Amino acid sequence: MSTALKEPATPVANYEPVIGLEVHVQLLTASKIFCGCSTKFGAPPNTNVCPVCLGLPGALPVLNKRAVDFAVRAAMALNCRINETSIFARKNYFYPDLPKGYQISQFDKPLAEHGFIEIKIGGKTKRIGITRLHMEEDAGKSMHEGFPDSNEKSYIDLNRSGVPLIEVVSEPDMRTPDEAYEYLTRLKEIILYTSVSDVNMEEGSLRCDANISLRPRGQEKFGTKAEVKNVNSFRFIKQALEYEIERQAEVLASGGTIAQETRLYNSGEGKTYSMRSKEQAHDYRYFPEPDLLPLVVDAKWQAEIRADVPELPEALRARLIAEYAITEQDAAVLTGDIEVVKYYEAAAKGSKSPKRVANLLQSEVFGRLEGKPLRAAPITPDGLRFAADQIESGAISSTASKSIFDLVFASGKDFPVVYEANKPQQVSQADIERFADEAIAANPKQVEQYRGGKTTVIAFFVGQVMKASKGSANPALVNELLKKKLG
Repeated sequence: MSTALKEPATPVANYEPVIGLEVHVQLLTASKIFCGCSTKFGAPPNTNVCPVCLGLPGALPVLNKRAVDFAVRAAMALNCRINETSIFARKNYFYPDLPKGYQISQFDKPLAEHGFIEIKIGGKTKRIGITRLHMEEDAGKSMHEGFPDSNEKSYIDLNRSGVPLIEVVSEPDMRTPDEAYEYLTRLKEIILYTSVSDVNMEEGSLRCDANISLRPRGQEKFGTKAEVKNVNSFRFIKQALEYEIERQAEVLASGGTIAQETRLYNSGEGKTYSMRSKEQAHDYRYFPEPDLLPLVVDAKWQAEIRADVPELPEALRARLIAEYAITEQDAAVLTGDIEVVKYYEAAAKGSKSPKRVANLLQSEVFGRLEGKPLRAAPITPDGLRFAADQIESGAISSTASKSIFDLVFASGKDFPVVYEANKPQQVSQADIERFADEAIAANPKQVEQYRGGKTTVIAFFVGQVMKASKGSANPALVNELLKKKLG
């Protein structure tokens, strides 16, 4: 008796990935965290600077209250516990884009701790812990020209130096790149809804470092981790993690050891490369910032900030489903953009069918926008509600409405205006009866199928009558009339 050979287990199958993410988010304040310089992106290099953010001797930092408001709002939205007293500290290291030789950050007493984000993977909900959320100032930006030639030049732009940041550090609770991707997607969505950041990765408003290690399945102890830095999209972060899992599994399976190091991801090659060793922890020599008092966010201040925390995406989706009887898929699409969900609710309130409003927005409006923002659409929420109600009442068919939507986008005029000028002439009862009789006479095979019990074939006849009436007949009336004639 022959025994089928099993495929040998891949190295990856023997190990469990452990993933944690550190996300830096620039806060959307008009001025920097410790001075009055502008935070506007794209200004000429080294123009949004002053003695404070240049680190000149004798210049003293003054904390931006708006930055604290934003940081606390984000922490509350992420279910964190706000520490009433937190301490700013000096994080000492030397780098060309750090003019003071240290970064003002928070260390052992951060602004907020012990939060979480819930993600959905494979239909199941999983809670990813947030270790801490702290405030700090951003560093400047180094730019390199001519690399790797011998005449390479480097430039420093300190416009970004001092822009307020929050750093959100997750627990090592993620086990797959898909979980990491979903966590980042939910984090970005929540931050965007709070309006504390534009989370624009292209402009550096959101930056992520990923820590990943492998351990034999069933083992509690963590393995040696590698850090992947400077990845500029969620898709590339997922790809970098997938590559690292394969790389580390092969190293471990061959008897090697993982080096504790920082690695960079090359998206063109789909690989990570060693940047620098982290065999020993960097000694940042943290100590309390002597020029700043402890930050005290008392109960009254916290209550004022909590009143500004908006309805967050998950709760909003649940409310839309319950209030407007739309599907989970509808709710997910509509809440993907704050402006879209505001538009939808303005159109859905008072509508005969909020579900039809959702359908028209996704099919007729989004389809014609071709990726442009919703504000580019000529149809207003009132206009969309009018369109949905006309279809719902039978005054116009879905087929006929499509040509009116075409005219709306071609003319730049709202739906009610175009409808009044171009509404199809309602066909008479006699015309509908004539179209029905003609459809029945021309299709004896389908008549036989219907009378033989295949009642779904009535949709074919409805289509024939609607085609003959050029979409102007009332579909419900046509359906009832055909049932009588065929019966």
